[in-house]
Amino acid sequence: MAAVCQSRRALVEIPAPQPKIAARMRRSYLEILSTRFSPSLLRRGRNAATSRSKPLDLPVDDAWSGRMQEQCEKMADHTPLSEQQVAQLMRSLILEPRILVSDLKYLQEDLQLKKANVYRSIPYSRFGSNRDAHCYRKAYPQLVAFKISCQEWGQVLLKKMEWDAVLEHTLMAWRYTSELPQWDTTNHNALREQCYSILAAHSLAALQHYRPQPGRARELLRRLKMAQFYSQSIVPSILELERLMECGLDSSMGIK
Repeated sequence: MAAVCQSRRALVEIPAPQPKIAARMRRSYLEILSTRFSPSLLRRGRNAATSRSKPLDLPVDDAWSGRMQEQCEKMADHTPLSEQQVAQLMRSLILEPRILVSDLKYLQEDLQLKKANVYRSIPYSRFGSNRDAHCYRKAYPQLVAFKISCQEWGQVLLKKMEWDAVLEHTLMAWRYTSELPQWDTTNHNALREQCYSILAAHSLAALQHYRPQPGRARELLRRLKMAQFYSQSIVPSILELERLMECGLDSSMGIK
């Protein structure tokens, strides 16, 4: 009798291979901004409710809002945004408008945040000193960010010719600079001295265009002499203010 060949069934059926899922790539900062300011999102954002997006809590006025919308409409025709267009947009939205010239609360919060980031970047779970070269390298990017904040906001106030606000910003940033970490290596404290030099230059430039009232001048002189305890970079500003006070006293005596 001939053997009957029966087909054997597979015990386990192997499924067909699934297509590979593309890895989730990290998007660059420019790509995120390009997506955010794309024409489709801009058109949809004008008609849809803005419940998901919270407005910035900044002291802005109608001119600021109008300029922001105008800049967004100009950028709506270009997609994606190039690096130059992004830089132009950020410069026009942040540096150009008249913001924060009379209220320095935001500038104070910015400096306080930058100083807190410096201390957060320092590793404290170490057996050795947390002010050595290793910790300095960890905190270096945040120190540079603090220096840039002092420099750029002072330049904005100088550009707007807010001389009294420049002096207030200088004294405020001077105090936060004095609260930065003191490193074991002397060369690592160079960024602190650079911040002092930048702030002193801003105050001197403001005093060359601004003659405060006698009461205000005495208060500034007292605070500038207190700042001299941390750095001698403020000495030219003290001498300039004393010269202005002497000139004001001589003029008042001449009038009498």
